[in-house]
Amino acid sequence: MSQASAERSTPNLTLAVLALGGVAFALLQSLVAPALPDIQKELDTTASAVAWVLTGYLLSASVATPIVGRLGDMFGKERVLMIVLAILCAGTALAAVASSIGVLIAARVIQGVGGGIFPLAFGIIRDEFPREKVAGAIGLMSALLGIGGGLGIVLAGVIVDNLSYHWLFWFPLVAVVIAAVTTHFFVPESPIKTPGKINWAAAILMSLGLAGVLLAVSEGSSWGWLSAKTVGLFVLGLVVLAAWVRTELRSEVPLVDMNMMRIKGVWTTNVVALLLGVGMYSSFILVPQLVQQPESTGYGFGSSVTEAGLFMVPSALFMIVAGAFAGRLEARFGSKPPLMVGTAFTAGSFLLLIVAHDVKAGIYASSVLQGIGIGLAFASLANLIVQNVRQDQTGVATGMNTVMRSLGGAIGGQIAAAILAAQVVGGLPSEDGFTIAFVFCFVALLVGLATSVLIPGRPRPDRAAGVVATGTEA
Repeated sequence: MSQASAERSTPNLTLAVLALGGVAFALLQSLVAPALPDIQKELDTTASAVAWVLTGYLLSASVATPIVGRLGDMFGKERVLMIVLAILCAGTALAAVASSIGVLIAARVIQGVGGGIFPLAFGIIRDEFPREKVAGAIGLMSALLGIGGGLGIVLAGVIVDNLSYHWLFWFPLVAVVIAAVTTHFFVPESPIKTPGKINWAAAILMSLGLAGVLLAVSEGSSWGWLSAKTVGLFVLGLVVLAAWVRTELRSEVPLVDMNMMRIKGVWTTNVVALLLGVGMYSSFILVPQLVQQPESTGYGFGSSVTEAGLFMVPSALFMIVAGAFAGRLEARFGSKPPLMVGTAFTAGSFLLLIVAHDVKAGIYASSVLQGIGIGLAFASLANLIVQNVRQDQTGVATGMNTVMRSLGGAIGGQIAAAILAAQVVGGLPSEDGFTIAFVFCFVALLVGLATSVLIPGRPRPDRAAGVVATGTEA
């Protein structure tokens, strides 16, 4: 960024540019979810394979996020952000022209590198913004994962029903290009750089371990849940993940700081983030598939992709409203109560789906509850992390929280897809399959709600340097 551009930039303008990149990434996360059945038919593949179009993206983001955050600390956040946006452009362009499931999944893995936008944005905000604006800006960026995801579900139907699934990538590509150009001109280069190195061994172990576990879950219904292949791959994945944790604990430059995870306010908030990710991304798969089932099944509505997206409109709208309102609640009550209320509302949305998924009003009411819940919860997560770590740990800690949400999405999405694949009647997912999947999400969020109670209500005195004022205005 030139000196002249730096002088023209303001915190609000910088935040708008960072938000555009964040929204583009979040849109790309969810746009494909309602279109998965169409993509499966057009590319002549299986349900478990097409689920990797979403899971591969989230898995890649989980691994790339801490690596990109570290590179930003080492070489400059604005410079690395430009590179990440360029990679996201390349992956999105490849996805737009993909004509096979293998190429599409590979493109989605490349796109997942865009997950690094968030720790870089958090770091830029921390380094460049006035102290009183930091928490509000971080809260807004954090909420964009949910808001952009909700909007993606809504827009996907209109695009697929009127064009083709390829346009799910062409339109976001324009937003990514604009984000890259405006980043160059209006995002200041942080003067703060920290020498270091990347723990590539940890990155490889994390990738292989997660991929092994998720592949076993996704293919269990076709291989047999107790087959040697499924059990062996699952156990191998867990062993590799254990080796990853051991490597991280011994490393001087861990990819994910396990010692920081021991801070009560950090590990509890991250567990809640993981389980919220399970719920939100599972709903992106389950609800569109449910409403697109034929009316003859007795539980589906025979909806088109566009109509399926309309069921998610309340969620997207209330997510925006709740995310904006969260700052006022945090200013008055602190960040913990909005997170607890948001998690409870999200759990309630799945309870409604369990008992009223065969009634359109039940789907819409669930969408409203989930929008309020995710909007409140996601806006609170990052600020809870900030309040429980030192100021120089903010970037790493908030990046870890983003990783946990992506991991939750990858795990939840694959488990939801596996449940549906295991409960098939007449070539279609059965009603029991959807009910079991909704129960799984409900239980996960109840655990998240119970965990949120354990989050410290006030930051520890030795973390006070990292505490910033709350609010959504920036």
